[in-house]
Amino acid sequence: MSRVIIPAGLSMGPRYRYVRPADPTPECYEIHLGDDLVELTETEAAVWAASFVDAERHAKLEVNRESLIRLLETAPRPEPDAAQLVDDLIGRGLLVEFDTDGDLEPVFRRHKLLPLGQGLGSTPDEPHLHRVGLANQPILALPNSVYGLWSFSFQSNSLWDACDYYARADREELEEGEEPLGLTPGGIAREVAVNLPLMISTSCGFLDTVPR
Repeated sequence: MSRVIIPAGLSMGPRYRYVRPADPTPECYEIHLGDDLVELTETEAAVWAASFVDAERHAKLEVNRESLIRLLETAPRPEPDAAQLVDDLIGRGLLVEFDTDGDLEPVFRRHKLLPLGQGLGSTPDEPHLHRVGLANQPILALPNSVYGLWSFSFQSNSLWDACDYYARADREELEEGEEPLGLTPGGIAREVAVNLPLMISTSCGFLDTVPR
């Protein structure tokens, strides 16, 4: 079992008060999530930001609730209420836990994946992998199916619907003589799931909630 935790939402930065003289303390920090701007305190925003920190461990699926709490409790400025803050952000949908080997449909139905980085294509040496990066510099490489979902899945109602669409296209859009690859929504979802933590932690994509 590989249970992981990743952030959801897109940071919109701090919001300052309209006062003079200027107040250097932000009124709040805003996160775009679904059809709302969620307001976080400085402490909550720091906990949310900490979930992005270790891209190398995210790539290995080693970042989970326990490791995130440990990171916060042992930081240069330790957070004594780390466990409660993490639980609160999970409850508000700003942190998402899932098992990459488990039933992904419930969590994928609640979320959409939106691309943030640049699609940089494949290379002659690795034509099966497609790179994503920023400022023309590759950061990660994705298998073809995940790369396609990274690029287009935001057009579907949810990430699960995108996986289902991709699996149906494998069966329905064949050229004469072609054999289907036998793709299933669950199989595609698992491919996406193991790549999501690195994708999100490097800001090459962001996970958004489906408005209810």
